[in-house]
Amino acid sequence: MERRYTVISADTHCGADVVAYRPYLSSKFHDEFDAWAATYEVPFADLRAPTAYRSWDSDRRLAEHETDGIVAEVLFPNTVPPFFEEGNLVALPPSEADYERRWAGVQAHNRWLADFCAAAPGRRAGVVQVFVNHLEDALAEISWAAQHVAIFGGILVPSIPPGSPLPPLYDPHYDPLWRLCEEIGAVVNVHAGSGLPAYGELDIARAIMLVELPWFSHRPLWHLIFGGVLERFPNLKVALTEQGVAWLPRGLETLDWFYGRMVHGGAAEAMYFGAAAQGMSMKPSEYFARNVWVGASFLRSSESALRPHFGGDRIMWGDDYPHSEGTWPFSREALRVAFAGESPDVVQRCVGANAAQLYGFDLGALAPLTARFGPFVDEVAEPLAPGDYPPGSTSNAFDTTQVLRAW
Repeated sequence: MERRYTVISADTHCGADVVAYRPYLSSKFHDEFDAWAATYEVPFADLRAPTAYRSWDSDRRLAEHETDGIVAEVLFPNTVPPFFEEGNLVALPPSEADYERRWAGVQAHNRWLADFCAAAPGRRAGVVQVFVNHLEDALAEISWAAQHVAIFGGILVPSIPPGSPLPPLYDPHYDPLWRLCEEIGAVVNVHAGSGLPAYGELDIARAIMLVELPWFSHRPLWHLIFGGVLERFPNLKVALTEQGVAWLPRGLETLDWFYGRMVHGGAAEAMYFGAAAQGMSMKPSEYFARNVWVGASFLRSSESALRPHFGGDRIMWGDDYPHSEGTWPFSREALRVAFAGESPDVVQRCVGANAAQLYGFDLGALAPLTARFGPFVDEVAEPLAPGDYPPGSTSNAFDTTQVLRAW
């Protein structure tokens, strides 16, 4: 029999339709929810489109993934939970006045997510969301999720933009959170779009947000490193998802340079900037190699070529379903763009084995699905010329422009 790859997408998105969250919401909020839902307007075009079902229709979602060669997935938020003004992935942290009902909305999503994962046993790892306004609530929710989400994908790192009244991520205030995640093996996920500040309502605001989005997505990495989090919790697992990989070689080199100046620079540098570095036993790139995985969504060929600089054992390919920049229904072609000519063992690590190890998928249990739906090794090995890229795709995987020349 021809060998096939077990493909686990490390980046997909899901969520309930607004009214479907009601059964998961505490009954004390039902009347308020009914009033809120009656005036609610969907803010995102993809949730108004005929394909909106992809966020919540379990059976159709499985069928579309199988056609695309994918047998399992890591689930991030996508829709708008109760009492949110925007999607929970990009939402700002609640004010104290709004905390109780926003927290109820997050819990409703997490409980819906647990059922959504249970609808496809062994095939979905659910990433839950928490707020950290009241740390004891977050810790209780993480403990709940570890018991109720069959494959617990960990937490989405709390969104704390600049100027927030909440302490920044590098503050030791959050040590109980990191300690719990380390103890139970929960992944701390940093997904693109979180941690953004409020940009206002001007027409230009969304363009500025798009340009700055990558930087804010990368920002938690150096907060965790220079804040000593990865020193104090050496077994903490961190995943950076849908942030590209072209920034990593130069980015890690830059972090190491700053660390070097803090430790080995002049007296003034050591005096003013070196306190954090004195408590670090390794360079930033070494913490990265030990603690960090990369959810490399819609990996482009120019990015894939950089893989030797930060290790094939940490890359996890993702299709970003159901977003328009994702690879559905051309994931097989996208895999050829990213991995043609690569060793099959390296490809299998990047498209499935690394995600299985990090998130806890059972590759043996997925084997029958792989035998039916997985892309063939010989198929992925065949290069796909730019002239043969799918003309109907809007995925970044088929973007031939190398925007970042990072090496």
